[in-house]
Amino acid sequence: MPFRTLGLDARILKAVQEAGYTEPTPIQAAAVPLILAGHDLIGIAQTGTGKTAAFTLPILTKLAAQPAGSPRGTRVLVVAPTRELALQIEEHTRIHARHLPFTVATVFGGVGEQPQIRALRAGTDVIVACPGRLLDLIGRHHGNFSGLQFLVLDEADRMLDMGFLPSIRQIVRQLPAKRQTLLFSATLSKEIEALTHEFQRSPKLVQIGRRSNPAETVTQLIYEVPKHLKGALLLHLLRDSHMDMVLVFSRMKHGADRIARQLEQNGIRTATLHSNRSQNQRLKALKDFKSGAVRVLVATDIAARGIDVDGISHVVNYDFPMHSEDYVHRIGRTGRAHAVGDAISFVTPEDHGELRLLERFIGRGIVRKRAEGFNYAAAGPAQAESSRGGRQQQHAHGHQAPQRRGGPGGGAQQGGQRGQKAARPQSQSRQFGRW
Repeated sequence: MPFRTLGLDARILKAVQEAGYTEPTPIQAAAVPLILAGHDLIGIAQTGTGKTAAFTLPILTKLAAQPAGSPRGTRVLVVAPTRELALQIEEHTRIHARHLPFTVATVFGGVGEQPQIRALRAGTDVIVACPGRLLDLIGRHHGNFSGLQFLVLDEADRMLDMGFLPSIRQIVRQLPAKRQTLLFSATLSKEIEALTHEFQRSPKLVQIGRRSNPAETVTQLIYEVPKHLKGALLLHLLRDSHMDMVLVFSRMKHGADRIARQLEQNGIRTATLHSNRSQNQRLKALKDFKSGAVRVLVATDIAARGIDVDGISHVVNYDFPMHSEDYVHRIGRTGRAHAVGDAISFVTPEDHGELRLLERFIGRGIVRKRAEGFNYAAAGPAQAESSRGGRQQQHAHGHQAPQRRGGPGGGAQQGGQRGQKAARPQSQSRQFGRW
């Protein structure tokens, strides 16, 4: 099905064609006609399947159809959980609207507020915002949303499930009751789905694939490893030259920094992405990762929600996710738009409970694999150093000092490359998946 069959404005079709895309993804093909028809919508699809274009394309088409001289002001509000995601949505909206006279701006924390205040006061057509800064500026009477026509809650599961619901309620109270409200997410629990009726009127549900199904083009592998050897195993795997654009997930911010330091110390160019980094640092990390200036990006779950990067070869769950939905989000960063990719998860004995829950959630077992040439019985450097120190203290004082377990581990023993994968077919048509 080509884009021209969806009923989009000719100028938007031109922008889509200039970007090199001809065929909509399933979520776009299903959602665009419903949005053009004026329905509220809940859109559920895997990460990387084109949810952003599924709402921007029809919204821009409907705005373009309004007669000249219509009252101006902010007509579209997109709310997203992270600054990175807000910036990605803004970028894609500008690309879609390049032949239209619409203005777009972002509103989020971590940067100066004056340009954002000016954008709100000027009645910018499309505002893409994070809840905290937007609520702060609305509370100080900046911006006029009385003419708002479209509200989009992107990554709705994350925003509602992680405490943004009170802020979203306060924002929605400032908006006209008569509007079109769209919610998009990779995962959406039935409990959260029930909450969406608070913000929507008789919404249509578009669900592409199973509620918990990761992208089919992603090869999923489990590496069982002692906790103190995770760092050494990561270094060992990175000897494979096919791991050329790697996204590593850490559960904690300080853990992400520790992993990045170890990789840098071993000559692997690495950047980090988490909420303790300044906005300029986060933007530089993404830019360097996209350009190939760094090979590895270490991120936490929330910060990674805005990562929209083509060509990620591998996702590594250094810390196994506590929630199965986070696993689906994480591994969706590779295998985007029908490309192929690998998702590697390190599993320690403490993670077996979460692994069993995940396999039930996705409805299948995940292949276990052992790294060739890796010494699973080795002690990590911190452990070995502690043992040496303990022996020295025992010799000097007649007792054994307690050993420390810590750090992501150290160097791996020399090993072979991972086995080559069988070739997998690439999609013949270029889809609009990254948007």
